[in-house]
Amino acid sequence: MEKNMKERIGFIGLGSMGAGMAANLLAKGWPLTVWAHRSRDAADRFVAAGATEAESLHKLAAASDVVVLCVTGSREVEALVKGPDGLATAGRPLLIIDCSTSNPSLTTALAAELAAQGLTLIDAPLARTPKEAAEGKLDVMVGGSAEAVARARPVLEAFAARIVHTGPTGSGHTMKLLNNFISMGYSAIYSEALTLGAKAGLTPQVFNSVISGSRMDCGFYQAFFDFVLNRNENAQRFAIANALKDMTYLASFAQAAGVANPIGAAVRNGFATAVTTGHGEKFVPALSDIIAGLNGVSLVEPKTN
Repeated sequence: MEKNMKERIGFIGLGSMGAGMAANLLAKGWPLTVWAHRSRDAADRFVAAGATEAESLHKLAAASDVVVLCVTGSREVEALVKGPDGLATAGRPLLIIDCSTSNPSLTTALAAELAAQGLTLIDAPLARTPKEAAEGKLDVMVGGSAEAVARARPVLEAFAARIVHTGPTGSGHTMKLLNNFISMGYSAIYSEALTLGAKAGLTPQVFNSVISGSRMDCGFYQAFFDFVLNRNENAQRFAIANALKDMTYLASFAQAAGVANPIGAAVRNGFATAVTTGHGEKFVPALSDIIAGLNGVSLVEPKTN
């Protein structure tokens, strides 16, 4: 498709993930309109780079054919779409691509409500990190009709290296919750294992010397332990509060599906403990320090003179 044939893209959510995604869209020739959802500075940067800024959600929708949302979750998505000045007020047959991690049942209900108004909502949650977002190498799980996903694919290809059509609307968010359940489950297990080891006098360094390179090793482990061993605060930029939100969505999904999920409940409670003790804004690998501290041990070697 030629540049002047490309659909007009509205983008909401220029945070750590969204900024890289929007930058790729702009660099690859998509006409881009942004709205200052939370960051005035981010909007200014994109306008300086050639994007257009909309003064309101209504005007962003009026100037767009496709709108990409990269916000926290279902509550924010519903406010952006259904609010008094929301995207649905423009009366345009928009394709809305929800790249946030949302509650699948709410996504399905919202999609049906919007379809009656002539709008199409598909879910396209993300995997990987802000680094891959900037590089245009994200993994995307897409739920929606074959027709809608085909229309969205060229847009998604601007910032994704792997796109998996998971099934109907809502299935992308379901798969994302399962992905995050596994990763947050690993985080909880690593944290508890490190605490047990510390109680027995086994340092994180000894722990890592056994696990690293073994069958238990993986990319997620390496990122988590970049914080544990090297104190790299940016190794995994995903807030504990967001992890709790996702595990709460998982609990809601399990309840609606009539599935007992005791492991999911235990993982959620671990993150709930971290949030209620004041650590919600820390990134997920810091759970290891929190669990250790609650048990009276430290994973950081004392400094020697």
